[in-house]
Amino acid sequence: MLSVLDGNDSLALLPTGGGKSLCFQIPALAKDGICIVVSPLIALMKDQVENLNKRGINAIAIISGMRKKEIDVLLDNCIYGKVKFLYVSPERLKQDLFIERFKRMNVNLIAIDEAHCISQWGYDFRPPYLEIIKLKEYHPNVPFLALTATATKEVVEDIQIQLGFKETNVFKKSFYRSNLQYVVIKENDTLSAMLRVIKNVNGSGIVYVRTRRDTMEIARILTAQKISATHYHAGLSIEERTLKQKSWQENKTRIMVSTNAFGMGIDKPDVRFVINLGAPDSLEAYFQEAGRAGRDERKAYGVLIVTDKDKLDLSDRINRQFPSKETIKKVYYAVCNHLRIATGAGLELQASIDYAAVGKSFGLKPIEVASSFPFLERAGYFSISDSINNSSTVKILREGNDLYNFQIRQKKYDPIIQFLLRTYGGLFEGHIRIKEKEIAVRLKINNNAVRKLLHELHELEILEYNQVTNLPILTFLQPRIEQKYIRISKDIYETRKELALKKMNAAVDYAFNNKTCRSVTLLSYFNDNTAQPCGKCDVCLANKKPVDLSDAEFQKIESLIVSTLKEKQLSSRDLIEKLRKENSKEDILFVLKWMLDNELLKTDRLNFLSLF
Repeated sequence: MLSVLDGNDSLALLPTGGGKSLCFQIPALAKDGICIVVSPLIALMKDQVENLNKRGINAIAIISGMRKKEIDVLLDNCIYGKVKFLYVSPERLKQDLFIERFKRMNVNLIAIDEAHCISQWGYDFRPPYLEIIKLKEYHPNVPFLALTATATKEVVEDIQIQLGFKETNVFKKSFYRSNLQYVVIKENDTLSAMLRVIKNVNGSGIVYVRTRRDTMEIARILTAQKISATHYHAGLSIEERTLKQKSWQENKTRIMVSTNAFGMGIDKPDVRFVINLGAPDSLEAYFQEAGRAGRDERKAYGVLIVTDKDKLDLSDRINRQFPSKETIKKVYYAVCNHLRIATGAGLELQASIDYAAVGKSFGLKPIEVASSFPFLERAGYFSISDSINNSSTVKILREGNDLYNFQIRQKKYDPIIQFLLRTYGGLFEGHIRIKEKEIAVRLKINNNAVRKLLHELHELEILEYNQVTNLPILTFLQPRIEQKYIRISKDIYETRKELALKKMNAAVDYAFNNKTCRSVTLLSYFNDNTAQPCGKCDVCLANKKPVDLSDAEFQKIESLIVSTLKEKQLSSRDLIEKLRKENSKEDILFVLKWMLDNELLKTDRLNFLSLF
């Protein structure tokens, strides 16, 4: 914070929950002017804006789907009003509308969240981040503050180069989390392993899975076990995701079962465990996901459950992530034809894109379409950003007698037109946000019927209706070219594939090595070679436990202790006597000590044991 206040370009390398937001919020509040926050996700921006507004701090976000007039007003408020924080996506930085207003703002700081996205060596490279350095042309004395929780040595160096730091200036907190216990469970019955963890650890948790179908299936299994759970993925409507997230954050739902679409920017400190079903693509991704547990600095668990098949699955994933160059070119051709863009046309055109629809029309698999887009984006053909809208909009095109006569002739549309006119102002001047659910309730019809009526009115050119969508938005960065002229360079393809394989091997080593402490493996990957064995991960505990006590025997004793203490409290002596028929005293004592150390058991003032 002092470095930022002194006007220095700075890089803060802090673990999840390490206070990255405070690093820019406090200096920005201490100085006159506005802080620009560049952030990659709409959900993350909205969450931080909401938290700042709750504290009486004027913060706004400009997100995709907003109309020009609305953006105009917000940017004017940043120049003439009292806005302290403006959140924007990296894609916004290239637009003339933003740049012209940015030049006139009294900017005190530019904060770049998830700064690893600027590096092509990072695990989530986003080309629009490379535009950030151009902001220096307009405010050369305003410092950059780059923030990330996951960066290797190469990425740390690259971030500073890409942002034009005059000198190296990195503030790094050790990634070691003393309260977070890492555990890898190698078991082919992954569901039993998952249930065992959830039943033995109290409190809120996240279960990460690979596919949308898995989120629903695992949530269903948990619910059948009388465990409060819900599912979450990017294919759900914004309204559904918001309700599910709110229920989980307020502890009305205990377990969130999700793809990697959930978690970034979510401020819930009391997550007691994060379970990953299946080996991760990279240790950067895994470290971020597991790091969402225990942000309140109380005991928490990062549990990875793997099977022997995961090594093959990781290799298959790499192949899916890197379609052939010929396939990438076919996808470019298919997208252009799907959107009906002629050769030489399309510059700056924006459109929502449905991977499945493109694939179906041109004989491509949706995964081939989706995995080709990052390469076409890095090559500069177009950019992809988050969901296009967070609410539907309507603008009425007909006025006066023209509209009135239409209502007389087409009586089925009269109720919805009347409701729009009575409820929403400014419908003739611009696109106004509406809520189909609210209209449906008032007109006593369902949501689909409302959307059908609005679509019909759109086709009849009575109004313009832009329905809310979760589809990504594509922006053409150059006119369409012929397929034979598409170039995907070695840096974009071959070099990145080598990097992906390197990351995969590191993830495999973490998941399947049983000799090196989990914390040491993770921290060494992030170039922290001072890490010492944690003493509490599964590897460290295995090295401590009696040589002849297998994992299966350990789990059997643990289950016996849990089932016995569910019936009544016992002293350690009575418990050992009760279990000694099948197990040695030393083995029982070892498991008891482990369960006490890990807050699975507790003792009262009379030293009687009970479940935590």
